[in-house]
Amino acid sequence: MTPKTSPDFSLELQHWTRGSFRVAGVDEAGRGAWAGPVTVAAVILPSTLQGALFNDSKALTAAQRERLAVQVREVAVAYAVEHAWPGEITRLNILGATHAAAARAIARLQPAAEALVTDYLRLPTSLPLLAPPKADALSLSVAAASILAKTERDALMTQLDARYPGYGFSGHKGYGAPAHREALARLGVSEIHRPSYAPIAKLLQPTLL
Repeated sequence: MTPKTSPDFSLELQHWTRGSFRVAGVDEAGRGAWAGPVTVAAVILPSTLQGALFNDSKALTAAQRERLAVQVREVAVAYAVEHAWPGEITRLNILGATHAAAARAIARLQPAAEALVTDYLRLPTSLPLLAPPKADALSLSVAAASILAKTERDALMTQLDARYPGYGFSGHKGYGAPAHREALARLGVSEIHRPSYAPIAKLLQPTLL
């Protein structure tokens, strides 16, 4: 799989020219899944970084993502990954839970971020923020964050597959694949499914009456 675009520091440069030099890229994985957490990563890359092949995680193979995740951790000035689990998603809704996980990840960055670039995630923050659509294909920092979020969530879903056998989490990662639908019909809803999501709520409805 060959990425169609080559992210660069053009978006980060807009912050740099205004005096904010530690720019964190922020991206999430798992917002549309029916089970497991939504995972958010924040990454500050050095402005001197050259030759990095970071790209939107969706444009990379699993092997490429794993290899590049190691590189992100090696070169990053700072990075952090946070999860929002189904209970928080139910309480805050998916957007609120994504914002909460993003806030936790950003707060953990050391040194702290001075500005943010996100993939159309309009975070409530006092930091200068750029949030264009498809920023994970435009910004190296957001691409790096997308790689960490995706690989960490995938690894977590594989671990959950062992704890909740039969659902196939290591394959579909909690998304609404046919195999996941079949497993739900056979096994019912687990505690790591998202009860606020319509397909899961529909399955739970008979037990709530």
